[in-house]
Amino acid sequence: MGDRGRLKIFSLGLQHVFAMYAGAILVPLIVGRALNLTSEQLAYLVAIDLLTCGIATLLQAWNNKYLGIGLPVVLGSSFVAVTPMIAIGSQYGISAIYGSIIVGGLFIFVFASFFGKITKLFPPVVTGSVVTIIGLSLVPTGIKNMAGGVGNPDFGSTANLLLSFGVLAIILVMNRFFSGFAQALSVLFGIIAGTIVAIFMGKVDFSSVADASWVHLPEIFYFGTPTFEIGPILTMIIVCVVIIIESTGVFLALSEICDQKLTEKDFVRGYRAEGLAITLGGLFNAFPYNTFAQNVGLVQLSKVKTKNVVIAAGFILIVLGLIPKIAGLATIIPPAVLGGATVVMFGMVISSGIKMLAAVDFADQHNLLIIACSLSLGLGATVVPDLFVGLPQAIRIIVSDGIITGSLTAILLNLFFVIRTKKNVATFEENRSAS
Repeated sequence: MGDRGRLKIFSLGLQHVFAMYAGAILVPLIVGRALNLTSEQLAYLVAIDLLTCGIATLLQAWNNKYLGIGLPVVLGSSFVAVTPMIAIGSQYGISAIYGSIIVGGLFIFVFASFFGKITKLFPPVVTGSVVTIIGLSLVPTGIKNMAGGVGNPDFGSTANLLLSFGVLAIILVMNRFFSGFAQALSVLFGIIAGTIVAIFMGKVDFSSVADASWVHLPEIFYFGTPTFEIGPILTMIIVCVVIIIESTGVFLALSEICDQKLTEKDFVRGYRAEGLAITLGGLFNAFPYNTFAQNVGLVQLSKVKTKNVVIAAGFILIVLGLIPKIAGLATIIPPAVLGGATVVMFGMVISSGIKMLAAVDFADQHNLLIIACSLSLGLGATVVPDLFVGLPQAIRIIVSDGIITGSLTAILLNLFFVIRTKKNVATFEENRSAS
């Protein structure tokens, strides 16, 4: 591969990094501030999160005999774990968070073969519903960013809307009038152009770059030796199981986009890689990791399906984690600019789900009910996050995320109708034999 080819791969990988960057750094910022960490500790948390995101992405792309799904997936810190981590840290201390993450990751790694069998619970009506729910649940975040981000004093201002819709227009124009490499980089060009315009509008703050250090080396047990408490461990195991259910939907969406049929062994390797990534997150005092759906939308939009691109993204994330000064450059991108780009990618995830649902037999009333209930509850839990606030903590962890609520609804309803149908068929056959 020549220098030009390497530059293309690097540019496409950088585009994937920009697509997931906001989500990747948001989790450590939320958790760190909730646990009253110092600015130095918060800086470490962001840096180690980026580095571990890169390692986790490379583990999935590796695709050897034991590890890796072998699809162009990018991993980032899971939002599902945010509330449980804050609750555990507040009650048991930060050391208990990382003890529970280590055990949760090892649990997924050891029982990956068992979880590989759950793929049988994912016919097209379930996979299509899950992927559509993932996209629908992400869209509100993209829309809020288009307006400037929640908490922004000029939320919904004309300037923010012009920025976000300008980025969206660039992406659409490049997809209409360009092809090949230029079209594949439409999101990256949109973000860069939007950020340059935002600089002239006075919406870019460079202080994060100036304050960041040049080198930040990872350190095992940075926050002290982990402690292992039964309650936090059980909670984190539930969180990790929920994470791989979400990742299963993403794997299936990517397999459709890449025309790559997945076997049970593929899923097992993917789950092992995810379990190992979560364990690394615990060892380096980072986070549980899962596949990012926005990068699935980017794969579909760019039509670049090679693993080399996400491998490049993984190495870029590692470098960003080691050199916070460079990582700080990505933090200057205004929310409105990111919103204009991510709303397209989130929409592409929805498109993937609808495409998968096209294979469903809509003449079957059961399929219609599965889709109706899963989409309604999944979107409802996203829009109204306090829907399940009155439930016990253990149950609330499972259903607090709209993606999980909708996915579990689709899986359980499919099982309910399949089991009932099989019983009806068995009864019919018995009656026919008796007569």
